[in-house]
Amino acid sequence: MNCIYTENESAREKAFESIWTNDLDAVFSDVASYYDRANAFATLGLLDRLRHRFVSTIDIKPNDKVLDVCAGTNAVGIALLKRQPTLDVQAVDRSVAMQEVGKSLAQAQGFQINSRICDVHELPFPDNHFDVVTLQWATRHLRVIKVFSEIHRVLKPGGHFYHCDMLRPANKLVEEMYYLYLRASLSIISKAFRSGSASLQCRSYFIQAIRMFYSTEELSNVLSELGYSDIVGTSVLGGTVAFHKARKA
Repeated sequence: MNCIYTENESAREKAFESIWTNDLDAVFSDVASYYDRANAFATLGLLDRLRHRFVSTIDIKPNDKVLDVCAGTNAVGIALLKRQPTLDVQAVDRSVAMQEVGKSLAQAQGFQINSRICDVHELPFPDNHFDVVTLQWATRHLRVIKVFSEIHRVLKPGGHFYHCDMLRPANKLVEEMYYLYLRASLSIISKAFRSGSASLQCRSYFIQAIRMFYSTEELSNVLSELGYSDIVGTSVLGGTVAFHKARKA
């Protein structure tokens, strides 16, 4: 599928393919045990509020089939099941360690989330299968056009895709201040949580991945180019984070 952002995606893949392929599994294995606590620290305690705001945008009905892509520690799946326990929630992630934590957290609260470890660029589900698909805090580590196209494929007609991630602020001053904050935050987190070598070696990558990522408006345009409709993009925290909602026609 053609997209006006294909050139940018090629540049991202060229810059990061080695890290995506060889390093990220080790990074997420390292951080799995403290991932949620570290993110809470990095957001100055705003993580729960951001998650609640994101989850509140997700429209669900009893017995809906929900796919949580890059589910991590299953925080979104658990939050949705708290709202509607009859949901059929499927989780996919590349990290065994993150999903082991997520499985334990779900079971501790009495929820069943079916998990698959896979490459999320090739989702192991049939066409037109899910009512709702979510993806949060991971897209800057992915081939965006490929993943969004796969999500579009597995959504039922009329189904909705909900997305949340750190984005590149459209305002240049905010952007540069954001990178200064991230450098300081990553340095403190690595010391406070005694991060392993894999995480330490990727600190500069985490900032560069946002530099080469998309603004709220640009990500809305990507969704439109890929055939989604009724797209709503909402910037928060000066455009450093955004929520997107889109429908498969």
